[in-house]
Amino acid sequence: MLLPSLSISIANIGLPAMAVAFDAAFNEVQWVVIAYLLAITTLIIGVGRLGDLAGRRRLLLGGIAVFTLATLLCGLAPNLPLLIAGRALQGVGAACMMALTMAFVGETVPADRTGRVMGLLGTMSAVGTALGPSLGGALIAVFGWRAIFLAAVPLGLLALVLTFRVLPDSAPATSARRRFDTVGMALLAITLGAYALAMTIEGNSFGPLAIGLLIASAAGFVLFVITERRVSSPLVTLSMFRDPVLAAGLTTSALVSTVMMATLVVGPFHLALALDLDPALVGLVMSAGPAVSALIGVPAGRATDRFGAGAMVVVGLVGIIGGAVVLALMPTAAGVIGYVLPLVVVTASYALFQAANNTAVMKDVPAQQRGLVSGMLNLSRNLGLMTGASVMGAVFAFAAGTSDITAAASAEVARGTHRTFAVAALLVAFGLAVALGHRLRSRRAPSHHA
Repeated sequence: MLLPSLSISIANIGLPAMAVAFDAAFNEVQWVVIAYLLAITTLIIGVGRLGDLAGRRRLLLGGIAVFTLATLLCGLAPNLPLLIAGRALQGVGAACMMALTMAFVGETVPADRTGRVMGLLGTMSAVGTALGPSLGGALIAVFGWRAIFLAAVPLGLLALVLTFRVLPDSAPATSARRRFDTVGMALLAITLGAYALAMTIEGNSFGPLAIGLLIASAAGFVLFVITERRVSSPLVTLSMFRDPVLAAGLTTSALVSTVMMATLVVGPFHLALALDLDPALVGLVMSAGPAVSALIGVPAGRATDRFGAGAMVVVGLVGIIGGAVVLALMPTAAGVIGYVLPLVVVTASYALFQAANNTAVMKDVPAQQRGLVSGMLNLSRNLGLMTGASVMGAVFAFAAGTSDITAAASAEVARGTHRTFAVAALLVAFGLAVALGHRLRSRRAPSHHA
């Protein structure tokens, strides 16, 4: 769980050095990040389902091997196209690692300890995100940009050895092993790929290309739904979404991830331009969020086991709303403390929500669907992050009254921050209404997971 999140954040910090090394424009080197995210987004549900059908341990070992080999190829890439291809291959391995790791929790951990293990997985993901900028910066300064990939190769080999020696073999789903829904997988990959590109290709602006991709994504989704209703062994059984716990878990995960991305989009501009901090201090303040998530993960998981996942989901959502409302109202005169304290509340509440929501969704999933549902959870989070980067960035620019934020006055940036977090609070409030509504429904209706 550590390696895929580390590979996102550590590559971001290396983009300027790669641009210089390959004499490439920034929009060209951005594909080093986009190719990785695209591969994960398009494949994560498919590999989760494939793990259910063919055996999760075998596919996880293959995924870690692909990830490690691709990481080595990235470190040795002689030109930018090969580096981007290596990153896409790395994303294929990362999709297996993210989807199947969470699916293994049900096989390796007693039900009454699920929350703390989900909290620990959340901690490792946050550690990877937090470690990337500082570790990547240090490696680039001393050894150059290739070191950010080469240093991860031994970690990949270690993960491979540990997985081989420790994780139990999971029996394939005998009833469904006959057929993997290749057509459904292809349609879903096209749908998700078009959406991911629409969200990333033009930054915060939605031009004709982004709109065209969104239309293609919508058409792909309609075809996918039609196909899944007709095939005998569908990739996704649509009746699963009648389960109120699963439906609420995926919806709130996507909404909360969209909002969490706002802290990463808005934060650097607010700190640098509205509060006039130098870059080193901006980096330090920005690392407070992932650091808090890393520290809170395990205690959040313990609270989930003790007080129940449903209750902790609500507490987490209420905390995020509270922190976002304070950020929406906090005057710039309150300085760095006025920004950091509510940010800590938001990120701590997010860690609690993640542990509780993942536990609520995964706890009662039948063994033959664990990979698929784990893939769905990871996908909802990824789509939320991508949507947040684009949509919350657009909200911020619109509220600030300028498309060029770097040239905006401090008062304009502060106005943009306040209105973006007001929108964020409303989105999470909608997520809270969904969670409470589905909790009421789940009390009245039996589970449809199976």
